[in-house]
Formats: sequence, C-alpha cells, structure tokens
Amino acid sequence: MADSSSPAAGMMAVAASAMQAQQARMRIIAENLANADSVSKSAGGDPYRRQVPVFTPVTLPDGEQGVSLTRVAQDQTAFRTQYQPGHPSADAKGYVKLPNVDPMVEALDMREAQRAYQANLTVIETFKTMESDTIAVLNK
Repeated sequence: MADSSSPAAGMMAVAASAMQAQQARMRIIAENLANADSVSKSAGGDPYRRQVPVFTPVTLPDGEQGVSLTRVAQDQTAFRTQYQPGHPSADAKGYVKLPNVDPMVEALDMREAQRAYQANLTVIETFKTMESDTIAVLNK
C-alpha cells in the first residue's frame, strides 16, 4: 500500500472525500423524497422545505484539494399550493401549501450523485489494481 505522503495516497484521499460528499448528498435527497408529500400540521402553516447540500473545496492533509459538505441550506423556491378547502392544513382561502420538492428533480439528482459516487469508487479500485499489478511485477 502507498504511504500517506505519496501522490497515490493523495489521489485516494481526494476520491474518498468526494465519495463522502456524494453519500451526504444522497442522504439529503432521500430526506427530500421522504417529505415530498408532507404538509403543515397547522392550518396555513408552511410544509417541509427542500434541503440542498452546500459543498466547498477543502485542503486535505497532504495538500490536495478535496470536497466537503459545509452545510445544508433550505431551498427558497416557493411552495406549491393546492385548493383543498376541507383539509386540516388549508388556509382561510382553502389552499394547502405543499413542499417545494419535485420528486423528478430529486430522482435525477440522486442518479447523478450515484454516478459521481461510483466514478470515485472506480478511481480507488483502479488504483488498487494498478498497485497490486506493480507489486507483482516488482516481485518477479
């Protein structure tokens, strides 16, 4: 295995930080999907508000640039409304506020996060294979 100061170890650390960031992104997307139909418990109140991951570049221990989830922000897009005058969450005009979560957007975002996670996993697996092959050649 490469020591922690080698370029290869740095590359693996970058890929690992990206995998952690995508894993956090997938958790947030799952929460959004789980609450896509949630409404307020009080009449006229606000429902669940979509969450958005905010990533920032970070300098890893060996000086490489990785990525990290800095915070989770609330999407300020307007809530959808639906006319349901008999609903317990309806306002005085009979409208119920619905979350600003679009399941199609979340599904596409989830797929993108999965692909990014898989790409970084492939980087790590490829490095491990190359490292093993190199050691095998050197031992001959």
